[in-house]
Amino acid sequence: MAHPQIRTGDAATVSLDPELLRLLERPNESQVPTTRRIYVNRNLRMDQIDLIGFDMDYTLAIYHMRRIEQLSFDMTLALLVRQFGYPQVVESIRYDHQFVMRGLVVDKEQGNLLKMDRFNHVGRVYHGRQLLDREAWRRLYRDEKIRLSSPRYAWIDTLFALPEASMYAEVIELLEGRGERVDYGKLYDDIREAIDTVHRDGSLKTEITKDLPAYVFRDPELGPALHKLRSGGKKLFVLTNSLFDYTDAVMSHLLDGQLPEYPSWRNYFDLVVVGGSKPRFFTERHPFVELDESGAVQAEAQSLERGKIYQGGNLVDLERMAGFGGERVLYVGDHIYGDILKSKKTSLWRTCMIVEELEEELAHMEASADQMRHLAEAERLRARLEDELGLQKARLNALDRKLERGDVEGRSPAELEAMRQEAKRDLERVRRAVREIDGMVGHLAESLESGFNRYWGLIFKEGNENSRFGEQVEDYACLYTSRVSNFLFSSPMQYFRSPREVMPHEVGFEALSPFGGDSRRPGDRMADRGG
Repeated sequence: MAHPQIRTGDAATVSLDPELLRLLERPNESQVPTTRRIYVNRNLRMDQIDLIGFDMDYTLAIYHMRRIEQLSFDMTLALLVRQFGYPQVVESIRYDHQFVMRGLVVDKEQGNLLKMDRFNHVGRVYHGRQLLDREAWRRLYRDEKIRLSSPRYAWIDTLFALPEASMYAEVIELLEGRGERVDYGKLYDDIREAIDTVHRDGSLKTEITKDLPAYVFRDPELGPALHKLRSGGKKLFVLTNSLFDYTDAVMSHLLDGQLPEYPSWRNYFDLVVVGGSKPRFFTERHPFVELDESGAVQAEAQSLERGKIYQGGNLVDLERMAGFGGERVLYVGDHIYGDILKSKKTSLWRTCMIVEELEEELAHMEASADQMRHLAEAERLRARLEDELGLQKARLNALDRKLERGDVEGRSPAELEAMRQEAKRDLERVRRAVREIDGMVGHLAESLESGFNRYWGLIFKEGNENSRFGEQVEDYACLYTSRVSNFLFSSPMQYFRSPREVMPHEVGFEALSPFGGDSRRPGDRMADRGG
């Protein structure tokens, strides 16, 4: 019996025998729900990864976002009134989680929140809770290059920063509504200092540890995912900015007792580093110090041993003492600047970004599949109509010139005028259709975006372009996914393949490889753009 064949060229075929077909028909990555898949920006061969590191907060530990954001918001508001002298009425404002998302920018000079696309073009702006009309924000930002390195701007790039952005807008709305003048820069600095104090003095984490199940989701698949990676020969480590007492409490809640092979969370990891002070961990040379079981400092570490806890440290010494470095290391974190961008700019570590909100956005896109298809069809029709509009304008202009010059080409002036009137009717007919389809596209796009977030739209998009946040995820994270436990659905030896980047002239050529190559390094495009 002849075996099925796949033709790979004029002379080459691949024969698929029944046993090979049986193997290929087994469940694979494509059958994992889209919300739980690992997405690839740059090819990564897991069989070439020896050491995998994890941040803790919002990476290994998935927080109940609304609860912890509300807690942080309330505690910071109280501190603003108690220590920074803001009026008591400020404590009356409420946290609206929908009004903020990662990737927004605070303009401390104008008191605005803005969202940008990948070219740093501003797409929408709020002052307080008021949406600025297009002309107003264009006057402010259209002719200005937004540079996030400027002290004028602050980028909301972590989930921990969402309450501060909401508070900034709400306080401006409240105080200006009372006729009070607001110093926008001072307000932001005060909120930033207050929220840092809540984190720095341990008061926020104290409240969390009082009721960990209320604030930290215990993912039943986290232990099995880590076990699968270890069984594949990977060494695992934790590198977190949290100190030992909080790390121990959270990690015990997450992992203790999940699997009989790991009685303690520490059994999953070959190395545990707390108080890592990222991003300085990647750029400075602070020593590792060993801690005892109570978290007290013992001495500067001369080596890194399994079962012990370390604090501080730096990238160079970690690679030297762990015996692994460069592209043999994969680091998994949630913070673009502290975990992803800095590690990519100062090392060859591979990176995986945890984007918890990805599950919600993907679920919205799946539920809106019909709407997205209608929008795509409408945009294609609009493009055809706009092309036709240009042709009809050219046709009418040509007839106008002929009549002006008396260039009748064997036709009577009356015939040319009749043709001209017909061209005008056709032009107006196309114009009406363009106006109608413009309205339809606008309505469908607005409905699609506001269905996810009525203020800011989709996290990874701004208009038809990637958002600034989406662009940085694409450029600096080799992989991205919604939670660490998604590694459970892939082999520890998985070859993660990125989709091939297609230039406009290549669209439609199915013969091109669907996958990208291994040579592009994250950050290359951003570096080229000076971003």
